[in-house]
Amino acid sequence: MESQGPVAQKQIQAVGQYQAAYFETGSSTDAPEAPTLLFLHGFLGESSLWQPLMEQLSYRCIALDLLGFGESSKPRLKYTIWHQTEFLQSFIEALQLRQLILIGHSYGGWTSAAYAIEPSTRLDGLVLLAPAGIRDDSFVGRYNYMRPILWETPAVDWALAAIRPVAYLLGQGKTYRQVAMARREFSKQPVAKSFIVDRLRPEDAIDTVEQEIHHIEAPTLVIAGQEDSTIPLWHCETYGRDIPNARLEVLPDTDHDLIRTRRPRIAELITGFVNAAV
Repeated sequence: MESQGPVAQKQIQAVGQYQAAYFETGSSTDAPEAPTLLFLHGFLGESSLWQPLMEQLSYRCIALDLLGFGESSKPRLKYTIWHQTEFLQSFIEALQLRQLILIGHSYGGWTSAAYAIEPSTRLDGLVLLAPAGIRDDSFVGRYNYMRPILWETPAVDWALAAIRPVAYLLGQGKTYRQVAMARREFSKQPVAKSFIVDRLRPEDAIDTVEQEIHHIEAPTLVIAGQEDSTIPLWHCETYGRDIPNARLEVLPDTDHDLIRTRRPRIAELITGFVNAAV
């Protein structure tokens, strides 16, 4: 198993009616002419997942727990991506971040792109790693099988406990553990629950960004995994094609977990991108 140092202590910042949890490494004195790098995690993730990558970068780096994740507030909402962009804007204002490069993975990439679309947004750069947010009707129904584990009744927990011995007897222990873990995580993650319950039809995709990304003005680097089965390559190609000042970098033999499996290459690409932006 890959080792990593202790996770930096998270800090809590009040942002309007919510609280934002984040941690940071480096400082503005490390590279006084460089912007701050603000990292947004993927779905069911949280900010500490960025720590090993941040430690390879010689800049002030901040990683934020998005609304509904990690130690940030978890309001019960019918979530859209605009809840995240409003939360992000409040956080940026609270920390008085001026020179800023936004870096997002998957769901965090979707949030980053949606934020960059706004006419009032001023970013020094945008890095999107396997970004979600492109409408794809083939996703509809993909998670229907998970709906029962979202039911708010103890009967689901009783049923899971009852079938556990049978699942292991039939050699389905791994599947059982995945379902049980999903049950625990969805109970703690209102965003995840909302996205599955509230997005079961094509017409529910009201906040995808493919029609608006041509408004993004910030220099943009899109990084895709060629073997990504979670976010198809054509989604990343859409970002790379339709954002006016974008460059697409496709990493061969790479899946959706690229911030872990291709960390040195990601750090190299981000460093080159930041240096060009300064």
